[in-house]
Amino acid sequence: MATRKQQPVVLNNEDKLAVIIETASLSEVELGEYCRRKGLYPEQIADWKNNFVHGSSAPISKAEREQLKEQTATIKQLEKELNRKDKALAETAALLVLQKKFQALWEEPEAEKPTSRRAKN
Repeated sequence: MATRKQQPVVLNNEDKLAVIIETASLSEVELGEYCRRKGLYPEQIADWKNNFVHGSSAPISKAEREQLKEQTATIKQLEKELNRKDKALAETAALLVLQKKFQALWEEPEAEKPTSRRAKN
C-alpha cells in the first residue's frame, strides 16, 4: 500500500475564521472527523483560534503590502488636492466678501437715495 503525502492546507484568514466557527460546537470525536475530511489538524484550528483571540495574524503578503502602499499614496494625493481646493475656496470667499464691501463703499448712502416714498410726499 503506497502512502500519499497530503499537501498542507493553506487558508486565508476568512476561511480560518469560518473553520473556527464551524468547529466551535463540535465534540472532540466530531472535530477529529471534520479535520480528517478537510485535511486539517485539531491543533491548527486551536492555534488559529488563539491567534484570532489574541489579535496576532499572519504577516502581510507582498501583494497586500503593495496594495496598501498604493492606497496610502492615493490617500496622500487626495488629501493634498483637498487642501488645495480648501485654500482656493477660502480665497474665493474672501474675495467675494471684499467685493461686497467695495460695492457697499461706492453705493449712495441711504439718506441720499431717492425713494418712492419721498417722491409721493
